[in-house]
Amino acid sequence: MLIEEARHPVFMREALREAERAYARHEVPVGAVAVLEGEIIGRGHNLRETLKDATAHAEILALREAARYLGDWRLERVVLYVTLEPCPMCAGALLQFRVKTLVFGAYDPKAGAAGSVVDLLRDPRFNHQVEVIPGIMAEECAALLRRFFQQLREERRDGRVD
Repeated sequence: MLIEEARHPVFMREALREAERAYARHEVPVGAVAVLEGEIIGRGHNLRETLKDATAHAEILALREAARYLGDWRLERVVLYVTLEPCPMCAGALLQFRVKTLVFGAYDPKAGAAGSVVDLLRDPRFNHQVEVIPGIMAEECAALLRRFFQQLREERRDGRVD
């Protein structure tokens, strides 16, 4: 096993910590961290409801922070860890930021754009492709999402949520 591969769970745990922060804010619990040479340079968790912004996905926020840190929009050596397979918008952002590698946890069979529904990241028609490493700590990532949506269904059933 390569040293980088051995560190995937370490950084995915950090992404899960971000997802827990989203959960605590009653946001869909998705978290992301941007890593350069073993150092986290960007963090994000979903804030769509909090910010009333459809683009406030964990990936976008982590990539923006990484770009600010580097002082450049090109993130060609960055590895992005995210707890859920990115949607088409976030996959597009990974392409635009020129991210080197995506490592994700749970697959998204309804909106995944890294192989589940479509595969935007490895499409040779684009001028950039992203290496994709799926399924790292997939069960832990999926369990957090299941817990959140189960709680949301219970709250709606009990009339505690709009």
